[in-house]
Amino acid sequence: MRARLILPGLLAATALTLTGCGTEDTASSNRATQNSGPAASGSAPATAGSGAVAVPEALRFTGTTVDGRPFDAATLAGKPTVLWFWAPWCPACKAQGPETAKAADRFEGKAHVIGVAGLDKPKAMKDFVTDTRVGTFPNLSDEAGAIWKKFKIAQQSFYVILDKDAKTVFTGSLPAGKGLADKLGPLVG
Repeated sequence: MRARLILPGLLAATALTLTGCGTEDTASSNRATQNSGPAASGSAPATAGSGAVAVPEALRFTGTTVDGRPFDAATLAGKPTVLWFWAPWCPACKAQGPETAKAADRFEGKAHVIGVAGLDKPKAMKDFVTDTRVGTFPNLSDEAGAIWKKFKIAQQSFYVILDKDAKTVFTGSLPAGKGLADKLGPLVG
């Protein structure tokens, strides 16, 4: 009699456990796809789930936006990316702001534009984003210079453009940001 009561309960619990595992695995797979792997650990590229994009070494870094939100560059994998290295006190950087914002707008959904602020304090970085109206795309606060070092940036007012495979296709300064859209256009096809 006791076996009759336990067996149905055991079968129901097993079915729930198996169903729960399937749901949990799907959720884990979705998280892995969204967060696509290690940021700065230097381990092998992540390729979780079918259709996931491997995270190239160039995009294995994390940071914090000037407004305090976490940022994982792995989310950039699979699309061309512009990294714009700027400093809040730099007049050339201020002049680049409008063209950089236009390129971010023009290629939204097709390419990423990311500002990487350095060489100053967070308040100055926030003020720069507000004053130059470049808050329509992520701007990272790289006060310690870790991202600048990763890309071997030695001066502000500098662009690094990566293709969809995160291979560097351009590094340099673009006075007033002129020509940024021309360089990005062919990469989005």
